[in-house]
Amino acid sequence: MISIKLYKQGEDIVIGACDESLLGKKFREGKFQIDVAKNFYDGQRIDKKTLEKFLLEATIANLVGKETVACAIKLGLVNPKCILIIKGIPHAQIVQM
Repeated sequence: MISIKLYKQGEDIVIGACDESLLGKKFREGKFQIDVAKNFYDGQRIDKKTLEKFLLEATIANLVGKETVACAIKLGLVNPKCILIIKGIPHAQIVQM
């Protein structure tokens, strides 16, 4: 399952989404760190098909985890060459203008 939390910032729809198993964990490698903080990512539990719908509507997305990032790649929203991998965990951000 995927955890997703939605935020409305003016006209923007911002989402924080991650593989549920990563909630509350921190990953550090060299100068990079990702904190999969529950206060940002912990929301509804959804499947990949539902995540795809949210991603198509979002203007900003912060994504962590193999399942979650793979959905964005499948939709063509993230270039696989532009993913940051920290301790084996993929992280991607989307900004649609």
